[in-house]
Amino acid sequence: MINLKHLTLKEIAIFSLFIVLISCKENNKSIIKPKDTTEMTYNENFRPQYHYSPEAHWMNDPNGLVYHNGTYHLYFQYHPESSIWGPMHWGHATSKNLKDWENEPVALAPDSLGYIFSGSAVVDSLNSSGLGTIENPPLVAMFTYHDPKGAEAKTTDYQYQGIAYSLDNGKTFTKYKNNPVVPNTDKLVDFRDPKVFWDTSTQKWILILVAGDYAMFYNSDNLIDWTYLSEFGRDRGAHGGVWECPDLFPLTIAETGETKWILLISINPGAPNGGSGTQYFVGDFDGKTFTSNQQDEKWIDLGRDNYAGITYNNLPQEERIFIGWMSNWEYGQETPTEAWRSAMTLPRKLELHKTTDYFLSNNPLPELTAGLDTSSPEIKKESGVTKFTDPNLNQSKISFKLPKPLSNFELKLSNTKGEFLAINYNATTKEYSLDRSKSGQVSFSDKFASPLMKAPAIFKDNTASDFAIYLDSSSIEFFADGGSNALTAQFFPNDAFTNFSLATKDEIKELSIIHIPSIW
Repeated sequence: MINLKHLTLKEIAIFSLFIVLISCKENNKSIIKPKDTTEMTYNENFRPQYHYSPEAHWMNDPNGLVYHNGTYHLYFQYHPESSIWGPMHWGHATSKNLKDWENEPVALAPDSLGYIFSGSAVVDSLNSSGLGTIENPPLVAMFTYHDPKGAEAKTTDYQYQGIAYSLDNGKTFTKYKNNPVVPNTDKLVDFRDPKVFWDTSTQKWILILVAGDYAMFYNSDNLIDWTYLSEFGRDRGAHGGVWECPDLFPLTIAETGETKWILLISINPGAPNGGSGTQYFVGDFDGKTFTSNQQDEKWIDLGRDNYAGITYNNLPQEERIFIGWMSNWEYGQETPTEAWRSAMTLPRKLELHKTTDYFLSNNPLPELTAGLDTSSPEIKKESGVTKFTDPNLNQSKISFKLPKPLSNFELKLSNTKGEFLAINYNATTKEYSLDRSKSGQVSFSDKFASPLMKAPAIFKDNTASDFAIYLDSSSIEFFADGGSNALTAQFFPNDAFTNFSLATKDEIKELSIIHIPSIW
């Protein structure tokens, strides 16, 4: 045993530092790295600078999006020991503004009942569950337990729903002692991904689950005892794969005052451009049953890298903010990153519109670029092509407007190696397309470069169409006509994109760029 009485102050300081380092090593899952280490981590090749990604390892679906006591919580599917999918935990990050994120310790870990799959979180303000108090109401998470042994044995009842509660604003959770609260009594395969919310009209908690390729609805008075209500979707929407990550919420059309309910359903595979995608239904919900007259498929984003998105519960303002996983199951575990894999989309505000039919728009929150300088680039025009070069193009927002009806155009983002990503508009077919086949590293998966991402254009009105492009190291989020059209895609260039060009016969107006600083 070391006798500290015989050591100098300098020796004591060195010894104390040694003890701290050993302690950190033994408890590394609960230690947030210092800022200087974080900055080193987030300087890796292809690492997003203003989108959320974990410090290391594998991430997929956003989970438990909830606002509570001034904090936005982002939980997510996480494997803390590998950069590919494995035993799922709930990772955790927090923000005060949905722009700057802090990494937090793992929130939920597997136990004897199984891995911790996707789910949601609510603030039980009236302490209906009895898991907190009126003075300190619990934050309650509901998630799917996935029993890997049952799955390997090919049983049909290896997924069921559990809850956990937090009394310290989501930092730590205690699992409910009598889990599962929704057992898989009907032996349903893919019985998972609970989304819970409080329905003001019925004064009940509502739960949406997915089972194979349809949705199931339940209600409860206390978040513990659940009653089955109804189902939806066996004969509606896309059915090319498993339904996942449901969400249900009302939206009001600002122009008409009409309120409709939106049901989000992610599907994998079966998206129109291959692999994973998120469809939505517009309809009505009476507290027990969701109904929709919708006949055609509707998709929230027709890029290939926006999946499993859900919206925030308990927001202080009446709006719907959505975050998705910025990847695709066809190649998500093969992307050319090493220490980390996957990022989240930017937080987006969802709004409902109606022209001849209902449709959703989604736009990144304006707060993400508030207070940043907008500049006009030094433009060159050659043979109908508008060009500019910017050394910080790959960490920016680019905006411009074009007159309607739109003419054919081709937008290119490129680097000095000749690698490029192209977005085209076809005026004859009224269709956008995104091509990343020459964007850099594409050979890591034979499903990454193709097919071409196509998106039928949606137009809100006859005024000029506005465009916004968010570039961040290895991702693009493209929004047209006020977010009526969205295309999200990853790309992995060998050098940063620094060149912008737009070929069109129309006059380009209000072309500008905002450089977005790193949040790390």
